[in-house]
Amino acid sequence: MEEIQSQSDNYRSSSSSASSPASRVPSSNFFYLRKPGSLRQPISFEDSPEWDDTDIDVRVEEGGDSINVATTPASPSLSKLNSGSLPSPRLPEGAVIPRKIAGASVAWKDLTVSIKGKRKYSDKVIKSSTGYALPGTMTVIMGPAKSGKSTLLRAIAGRLHPSARMYGEVFVNGAKSQMPYGSYGYVERETTLIGSLTVREFLYYSALLQLPGFFCQKKSVVEDAIHAMSLGDHANKLIGGHCYMKGLPSGERRLVSIARELVMRPRILFIDEPLYHLDSVSALLMMVTLKRLASTGYTLILTIYQSSTEVFGLFDRICLLSNGNALFFGETLACLQHFSNAGFPCPIMQSPSDHFLRAINTDFDRIIAMCKNWQDDNGDFSSVNMDTAVAIRTLEATYKSSADAAAVETMILKLTEKEGPALKSKGKASNATRIAVLTWRSLLVVSREWKYYWLHLILYMLLTLCIGTVFSGLGHSLSSVGTRVAAIFVFVSFCSLLSIARVPALMKEIKIYACEESNQHSSTLVFLLAQLFSSIPFLFLISISSSLVFYFLVGLEDQFSLLMYFVLNFFMTLLVNEGIMLVVATLWQDVFWSVLTLLCIHVVMMLSAGYFRIRNALPGPVWMYPMSYIAFHTYSIQGLLENEYLGSSFAVGQVRTISGFQALQSVYNISPDSNSKWKNLLVLFLMAIGYRIFVFILLCFFVGRKISLLKCFKCNRDTTDTS
Repeated sequence: MEEIQSQSDNYRSSSSSASSPASRVPSSNFFYLRKPGSLRQPISFEDSPEWDDTDIDVRVEEGGDSINVATTPASPSLSKLNSGSLPSPRLPEGAVIPRKIAGASVAWKDLTVSIKGKRKYSDKVIKSSTGYALPGTMTVIMGPAKSGKSTLLRAIAGRLHPSARMYGEVFVNGAKSQMPYGSYGYVERETTLIGSLTVREFLYYSALLQLPGFFCQKKSVVEDAIHAMSLGDHANKLIGGHCYMKGLPSGERRLVSIARELVMRPRILFIDEPLYHLDSVSALLMMVTLKRLASTGYTLILTIYQSSTEVFGLFDRICLLSNGNALFFGETLACLQHFSNAGFPCPIMQSPSDHFLRAINTDFDRIIAMCKNWQDDNGDFSSVNMDTAVAIRTLEATYKSSADAAAVETMILKLTEKEGPALKSKGKASNATRIAVLTWRSLLVVSREWKYYWLHLILYMLLTLCIGTVFSGLGHSLSSVGTRVAAIFVFVSFCSLLSIARVPALMKEIKIYACEESNQHSSTLVFLLAQLFSSIPFLFLISISSSLVFYFLVGLEDQFSLLMYFVLNFFMTLLVNEGIMLVVATLWQDVFWSVLTLLCIHVVMMLSAGYFRIRNALPGPVWMYPMSYIAFHTYSIQGLLENEYLGSSFAVGQVRTISGFQALQSVYNISPDSNSKWKNLLVLFLMAIGYRIFVFILLCFFVGRKISLLKCFKCNRDTTDTS
């Protein structure tokens, strides 16, 4: 305790010297915004950084569900801070009055979350956190990196990873129950948007995926969400832009991701890092928008790493975390007072959030060690000469014995002594509706994504044109059989390799699915069926255009039935190849490693397809069994050759003829059965179905649990390094 007291006195003296009258600048340049709720005059901290105690009065209105928390000032300084207000501005003519939402109270008591292997010295990520959030307010969870902010947010929302263990209680409107679908919205820190859709289109398709009912009813919901997030000027702009127009800035993209959750009109909204990757202006605009949203009745709970002075003034309540320890919960002004009571008053020229993080972020210890021997004009670096471990212990001990902690316990007791109205699910769109919506949305994306689809089609045409011209004019003699086999092998193999260029597009589809599935907007079966239905027209367009160019340039058998089989065989080949790409992309969830893996797979399949060495002559282990049976090239090429040569004959000399099967025996293995080409087509069809079933399992296991092979390898490497 003597060490804690000495450190506190040292920091108090440095902060007091920093805020002395001789070193101050005019307070008009450094100010904090007033306590939010209405437009008021800015608060100046020029009077004193030392805060007096306040008495927190908790009142529950009789006969209603609303709970008021009044902070009664007990000193002239706080009275001066809370005095004076400006009248609210009038609404302009024609302005839309925001729709009021009946929010819900959320309270959590002694919440502890443990995740095995998450921390180096302890599995407990959150340790006995207690707090609450009320309708019409904005509650902020703040702390340094890896302090447990996102984990606490997910624990309150009931979205923890299956490997996490939660202890404690979470109450919604006074009842211990999970929040049903549609009663809350959750916005991840990093969300994936569809850049080829406009803001209005994106939100409209999201409403179709989430809400039951008629289409006309969902348009009004979309317009309400656009108005609530101040996206009216960007409603008809493409999110990702195009070659003649830039996409939306990062701030507006973040607003779109929040608006996607608002179409359900939830009563509680959880937002993880709304200021992530935003500049100061965009951050202030974001928080003002969220503050206005909270004023309509929403219960907002969000996490923030750091904020400016203006943004800090918009918070209603703050939950301060460090290494999973709860250092404070209460109103923002009371947090400043708490730090002052603990011996760490906020200097006048420093932002509150900067001051909080400076005191509780253990990374500053490295700066202290680096600067301990340095000197400046005024002596040593007294402003950083503070042990954060001592500050954390002091703040935690001070909070546990403070009136703020007692007030929180009293409030939670009031919130949980009587159950309020239970939250009800608003219903979901049917799976058939979701499949139709996702299919139509994917087709619209395909028609606009020229880089991944139309350019891909052009490349296919150029490739088949090159192959066709190289192998043109072969004729139908016996000597041309080997060259025709080479042409078909090159056509199937190279076109399959070219399909790898679609990996980035498939990766984006998987990320969009993961984002929508986490919020129950979609499901694995719905995604796979919609992806299959939307890819069929594009793959069939590629197969028929490429097959026609290759078929007539090489000069294959001039029969319509044989041409249709060629097109169908190549279409099934592309379908199987896309299934393999989905499997690899789901496993890695990384473009580079997916492309590298697919290249290796294709090379191995090409080697075992029976062209470089006849299939019967391949070495038994590995190449014959199982690689030649796994490779889809084998069945595709064999079916195309059987389609071309079965039933044909070649003259040998003047009197002797041989069948097409005999002509191919020394070049490629095919079956003499006339129905064997249809058997090969059936195998390709079953492989296409089998790979998608495998993708279904992988999506449930990997994407549902938010893991991938790349993450597993990184975790194993980190474990090896630490051991």
